[in-house]
Amino acid sequence: MGANTHSRALNMKREVLVVLLLTLVAPDYTTRAGTDAGPLRLIQTVPLPGVRGRIDHLAVDVAGQRLFVAALGNNTVEVIDLKKGERVQSLVGFKEPQGVAYLPDTKTVAVANGGDGAVTLLDGTSLKPTKTIAFGDDADNLRYDAARKRLYVGYGNGALGVLAMATGARLGDIALDAHPESFQLEASSGRIYVNVASRQKVAVADMSRNAVVASWAVSAGSANYPMALDAPHHRLFVVTRRPPHVVVFDTDTGRTVATLEADGDADDVFYDAAQQRLYGCFGAGSVIVYAQRDADHYTVLAKVPTATGARTGLFSADLRRLFVAVPRRTNPTAEIRVFDTGP
Repeated sequence: MGANTHSRALNMKREVLVVLLLTLVAPDYTTRAGTDAGPLRLIQTVPLPGVRGRIDHLAVDVAGQRLFVAALGNNTVEVIDLKKGERVQSLVGFKEPQGVAYLPDTKTVAVANGGDGAVTLLDGTSLKPTKTIAFGDDADNLRYDAARKRLYVGYGNGALGVLAMATGARLGDIALDAHPESFQLEASSGRIYVNVASRQKVAVADMSRNAVVASWAVSAGSANYPMALDAPHHRLFVVTRRPPHVVVFDTDTGRTVATLEADGDADDVFYDAAQQRLYGCFGAGSVIVYAQRDADHYTVLAKVPTATGARTGLFSADLRRLFVAVPRRTNPTAEIRVFDTGP
């Protein structure tokens, strides 16, 4: 073999070795895309040892860097210190806690109990109960109107209860014709949009009149549980379970303007106004990120794997975090997964 031939052979061997090394060390984007390289980046996992059963909704204290988790099946509210990245308390004394809200102006934690229909108010510092208000069967989702200082409680066979936080007095109900699931407050218009899943519709209520003024059929599917609002673009997002769809309503007209494919067993969806994205939490085992091209057009950016039953969560625009609740099911322990949603 001549010198030139020998040199070419050595170069070829080196090139083969380089390719093999790059293949071994290169990241596997087929399995890691979406968590590390996509619009959601998993940055933290907070275990909840001892928490069994279904996990329902979450709330965040931004200033205090605390996350509150309604562990329905465990009859507890779990308190997570976000700075430490660990659970610091497990609050007892609840009966199937479903909805939870943190009221920053009064530093109050509100917990809605499905088991006895009570809403328990906790002091935000000591986390001790200060008041219990009976609402009736199946107290569920909570929403706080900071401008009017009113807490809205979905409960029973069809009502939103209204609580004046300044006095602790009930201000009556907004009557519905079936149990309310997720609902959203629109302060600018004074309207409340309510998913009435068993009737396959959205009820539109007027805050000043405490009455339903319109209803919109959800024709793309049934079991419409999650809901999110994009008030600036006048769009409402409703997710159905049967079949799985995201339905986009024009809130000016009540007309459906888009229907998107989704995953199974949805229970939470959130709108990110800064990024113009939707985050859908699906118990089938994923978070789907949708990009809003304009008010009527959307594309899937990523489908991020989570775990079976991980259908509830919380998006914090202030913290730029998406929290996803993972129950102890196929996962060895319950946990909260924390995703960075970007700048």
